[in-house]
Amino acid sequence: MPPALSGPGLPRRAAAALTGLVLAAGGVTALAPAATALGTAATGAVAASASAADFPVRVNQLGYLPDGPKRATVVSAATAPLAWQLRDSSGAQVAAGSTVVHGADPASGQSTHLVDFGGYTGTGSGFTLVVGGSASHPFDISAALYDGLRADSLNFFYQQRSGIAIDAALAGGSAYARPAGHLGVAPNKGDTGVPCQAGVCDYRLDVRGGWYDAGDQGKYVVNGGIATRELVNSFERARRSGGDAALGDATLRVPERGNGVPDVLDEARWELEFLLRMQVPDGKPMAGMAFHKIHDAQWTALPTRPELDDQQRELHKPSTAATLNLAATAAQCARVYAPYDAAFAARCLDAARRAWTAAKANPDVLAPATDSTGGGAYEDADVSDEFYWAAAELLATTGESQYRDAVTSFPLHTEPADAFWWGGTGTLGRITLATVPGVALPADDLARLRGLLTSAADGYLSTMGGQGYAVPLAPDGYVWGSNSAVANNAMVLGVAYELTGQQRYRTGALETMDYLLGRNALDRSYVSGYGERASENEHHRFWAHQNDASLPHPPAGSFAGGPNSGLQDPVAQAQLAGCAPAACYLDDIGSYSTNEVAINWNASLAWLAAFAAERRAAPAANAVQVAPAAVTVPEGGSAAVTVKLSAAPAQDVTVTVVRTSGDTDLSVTSSPLVFTPANWATAQRVSLSAAQDADAVAGSAVFTAGGPGVQSATFTATEADDDGTPPAASCAVAYKVDSSWGSGFTATVTVKNTGTSTVSGWTLGWSFAGDQRITGGWNATVAQSGAAVTARDAGWNGTLAPGASASFGFQATYSGSNATPARFTLNGAVCA
Repeated sequence: MPPALSGPGLPRRAAAALTGLVLAAGGVTALAPAATALGTAATGAVAASASAADFPVRVNQLGYLPDGPKRATVVSAATAPLAWQLRDSSGAQVAAGSTVVHGADPASGQSTHLVDFGGYTGTGSGFTLVVGGSASHPFDISAALYDGLRADSLNFFYQQRSGIAIDAALAGGSAYARPAGHLGVAPNKGDTGVPCQAGVCDYRLDVRGGWYDAGDQGKYVVNGGIATRELVNSFERARRSGGDAALGDATLRVPERGNGVPDVLDEARWELEFLLRMQVPDGKPMAGMAFHKIHDAQWTALPTRPELDDQQRELHKPSTAATLNLAATAAQCARVYAPYDAAFAARCLDAARRAWTAAKANPDVLAPATDSTGGGAYEDADVSDEFYWAAAELLATTGESQYRDAVTSFPLHTEPADAFWWGGTGTLGRITLATVPGVALPADDLARLRGLLTSAADGYLSTMGGQGYAVPLAPDGYVWGSNSAVANNAMVLGVAYELTGQQRYRTGALETMDYLLGRNALDRSYVSGYGERASENEHHRFWAHQNDASLPHPPAGSFAGGPNSGLQDPVAQAQLAGCAPAACYLDDIGSYSTNEVAINWNASLAWLAAFAAERRAAPAANAVQVAPAAVTVPEGGSAAVTVKLSAAPAQDVTVTVVRTSGDTDLSVTSSPLVFTPANWATAQRVSLSAAQDADAVAGSAVFTAGGPGVQSATFTATEADDDGTPPAASCAVAYKVDSSWGSGFTATVTVKNTGTSTVSGWTLGWSFAGDQRITGGWNATVAQSGAAVTARDAGWNGTLAPGASASFGFQATYSGSNATPARFTLNGAVCA
C-alpha cells in the first residue's frame, strides 16, 4: 500500500550473451573492465549497483521506436568525448559517433556522457551500443516495441482482481491461476457482507470485487479512484487521437472480451462496480458518502493467497476524499460508457451526483493518519483538489452551471498545474477540462488551462535537460513511489503533445520510458519481464517467489515503486545507507518502500505504454481538416463547421473559406481563421448561412478551406428549404428553461430518437421568436445566425439508438418575452 507522497521473473530475452564481450566486425574481442575503459564512475549504494557497474552503457533495455528519440547514457569520468558504435545483431556497425560530455548527474552522483543515435532509422532486434569497449544490453528498434507492454501492464489489473477466479489462460500460465478471493467462502470472512469498524455503522455491506490495492489485499477508494480514472482516460485520449482500436474489444486478456465493449473499459468497470458498492446506502447516516477503505483487521501475513486469508474484513469510516473520488470517477464513467451501456452510465451519473451532494454536506470528514492497522491510512488533510477534480468531471459530463460555478470558484482553477498523485488530484481536473470536447467554459478560460498544462510540461522538459538520465523528476523527488511520479509527469508531457502537436513533448514522454526500462543509475528495468535486468521480486502477498518457491514472481508488466531516498523499510535501511537518491532501490520482496507494486502506479505505466504504442505515420503535408464534410443549413438560418490543421505549422497560417461552386444563397459569414504552432489542433468555427428565398429548391454548394503551405479541404453545404412541406423526422424534443435572471437564462434541450433506426450524428435546429442570443453551450456545438439556431452533437453523444436521448444546454441573453421555440428540426427534418 503506497503511503502519502508529494511477468514472470525471466526477462523477455535470455540474459545477454555479450556480458564482458563485444562483437567486432572481424570477430569477438574481449572488453576492458568498465573502470579502466570509461573512467571510474561515482557510485551510490555499492550493494545496489555492483552488477549495474558491469554495464556502464545504459539504454532502454526493451528498445526504441523507429520514429522516436534514441538516446543512451554512459557512466564515465572521462572529460573528453568517447567514440560510440551502434551494432546490429550480427555485430556489424550500422552507426557511429562521439558522446557528449554531460558531467555530474545530481540525482545519481554519477559522471555521465550522452549518446544520441536518433539518426539511425533501421529496425531489428539484438542491437547493442558500444562505447569505449563496453557494450550495452541488447535492445530492439521496432514500431511494435510497446505492444506487449501495453497489454501486460493492463493484464496486471485482471490478476489483481478480487472476487473472481483467475484463469491461467488469461493470466499467463498455471502459476498465476487461483480461486476467487474474498467471496465469503471459508476461510475468507469477506467481502460479501462486511461489517464496519466499531462505532462506524451498524450494518453490513456487499463490497465484493474491485482490485487488490498493492502488495497487500486491502481495497482503497482513493487509490482505486485515480487508478480507474487513468485507465478510462487512456481510452478517452486514444479515442480522440484515433488509436482507440488498440484498446478495443478482444485486444486484452480479460474474461469479458468479445462483448462489444472496449476491453480497457471492461477492466476499469470491475473497479467501478466496487467503488459504487462502497457508497453509503440511502436511508443510512451519511448517505451518499463513500467508505474510505476495506481491509483485514490486522496486516495480512506475507505470503498469503487471497482465498486463504482468514481474517475479518472491516469497512472504515466514510471520508470526503473517498466520496469525491467516487463522484469524479462515476461522472467520467457516465460520459465514457454511455455508448456501450446506457443503463450503467446512468447509474454512474446518479452515484456521482449523490456523492457530490454528500461531500458538499460533509466537506471536512478527513481520513486520519492513525488509521493504519491492517492497511494503509491514505490520510489527506486537504480535499480542495478532490472537490475541483470532481466538479471538473461532472461539468465535462453534464455541462450544468452548478458544476461550472464550482470549478471556477476554486483557486486551483487559475493556479499553475502541479504534479498529481492519489492525494493531489487538481491537475486531473485541469486535464479533463482542457481535453474533453465541448466543456462548458469560455474559450479564453480553456486556452488558459491548456497553457497551464503546457507550461508544466515545459518545466518537466527543462528538468530532464539538466540531467544525465533525462528524468522528469527533481533530485529531491525520489520518494516512495517515485516511478509513479515519473510516469505521471510523463503523462502531462503526453497531454501537452495532444494539445499542441509539438514533438518535443512526445520525445520527453518516450525518454521517460527509457528511464523506467533501464536507462537509469542502476541499469535496472523497473518493469517485470521487460529488459535484461528487470525487477522480479516486488513486494506482494501472493506473487512471492522469493519467500516461497511454490509461488510465482510478479507477472510481466508489474511496475516497481522505484528509488526512495527515505529508506522506510528495514531491508532498505540495512543495505542502502548512504545511497544517492536515484540509487535507493532494492529488488527485494522485503523492501516495500522501494519495491512494492500498486494499482495507481501500474495505471500510470499502462497509460504511458498505450501512448507510446500508438502508431504514428511519417509526417505528411500539413492539411486543413473540416468537420463535418457535409452540413445542412436551414433556409433563413445558419449552421457551422469546424476547421483545424492536421499538424503544427512552423509559423502562423491564415485559412480562408470560400464558396467555389453551387447555390449563391449559401455563403460564409465568418472571418479568416489564424492557426499558430500552439493552437493548430483547436477546432475553430466557421458559420454558414442560407438566404431566405421563395423557391422550393434545396440548393447546395461546395466550399474550400485553404491557406499558404497547407493542403486545402472541401465540404458541401445543402440548404434545408422551408418553402415546401418539410419532411418529418422520428424525433421528440424537450426544451426546458432551467434558470432565468431577467436579462439571461440557461436551458436544457433533450432530443429523443422515436424511430426504429439509429441516428448517427445529429444537428438540431430551431428559431427563436424573440431577441434571444446564445452566449455559450455545452455537450453540443451551438451556433446562432439571426433567430436561427443549430446545435450539433459533441461527437461522444452523436449516436442515438432507437429510444435513446441526448441532452445539451446553453446560456443566452434576452429581453421581453422568452417563448419556447415552436418547431425543431433534426438533420433538416421536422420532429414529429
